[in-house]
Amino acid sequence: MMKLYSFFNSSTSYRVRIALALKGLEYEYLPLNIRTGIQDEEAFSAVNPMNGVPVLEDDDFRLTQSMAILQYLDDKYPEPKLLPQEIEKKAQVLSFCQIIASDMHPINNLKVLKYLVQKLNVNEEQKTAWYQHWITKGFTAIERKLEESYSGNFCFGDELSLADVCLIPQYANAQRMGCDLDSFVLSKKVFDKCLELDAFKKADPKQQPDFIA
Repeated sequence: MMKLYSFFNSSTSYRVRIALALKGLEYEYLPLNIRTGIQDEEAFSAVNPMNGVPVLEDDDFRLTQSMAILQYLDDKYPEPKLLPQEIEKKAQVLSFCQIIASDMHPINNLKVLKYLVQKLNVNEEQKTAWYQHWITKGFTAIERKLEESYSGNFCFGDELSLADVCLIPQYANAQRMGCDLDSFVLSKKVFDKCLELDAFKKADPKQQPDFIA
């Protein structure tokens, strides 16, 4: 059985949980409370030198970085396929994903926010402004992408893709942080539709064994 190092509120872990659920793959959930700093201890550094989640173990194969994990799962367990086979559409889906995975999430994740506060003495108001600025910029780009690709229930037509897998955790985080998302109408439509599906319900942070209210 696969193992997944995860934290309930980690959006990158959330991505992987969605993909695992969509593909019907069972796994052992290994909780890691990144709020406490346990990920920086030497024992976990041996598992992931970048000291973060998710980490997937599939037999004797270990993989870090959510986007690499998602592509690995799609290659090894191809049903349902989450990356299109057609070259240009596949590239468009990955481009959409990277807005979230490369431009939005990395500068708004927990370790960056902690560094802003603890090392650069940014106050809470400034930290919130930082977070909301990048959320607004990112979702503005996403919404423009969706104006081109949204033609059914999901980001790219009527079939789920990695675009939806990446969008839902980022939207949920932005909601949780109190960001103004009213302008992002298509993103909200995709978010609401995905949350109706069992796989997304199963992967939801509130359904994880390490959930903290």
